Amino acid sequence: MPQSLVFALVHIIFSTKDRTPSITNPTDLHAYLATVARNLGCGCFRVGGSADHVHLAIGLSRTITIADLISELKTSSSQWMKTQSASTFAWQRGYGAFTLGKSDLDALMRYIDNQEEHHRKIDFRDELRAILKRYGVEYDEEYLWE
Repeated sequence: MPQSLVFALVHIIFSTKDRTPSITNPTDLHAYLATVARNLGCGCFRVGGSADHVHLAIGLSRTITIADLISELKTSSSQWMKTQSASTFAWQRGYGAFTLGKSDLDALMRYIDNQEEHHRKIDFRDELRAILKRYGVEYDEEYLWE
């Protein structure tokens, strides 16, 4: 095959340092994150979240690793947030990244769109535990919240 063709849908989640509710203007941050992803050649289907974390539905480019994408998303958005009057803004070190099939895209976008309503019922810690369980990811609770 003379071409390299890829559709790799990734659900990415990362939180603010110590889960501080420091995302005060989510619309602008979400737009910024989408732009960073697209500038890296990735499709960005949706960005959402709450005051202490974000979810992204990303179509991963064939030329970038998940780790490099997330590093660039977090680094550039942290620097940008600091220019937007959040001088002490920081992301937590880790992240979650989970692959899905194209048939899961609509459900993932609805899930991301409904974050505000979702978090009236469940906090971020319980949400992340449920996602890890759904994807069958083993974890050590001691290191999950550093």
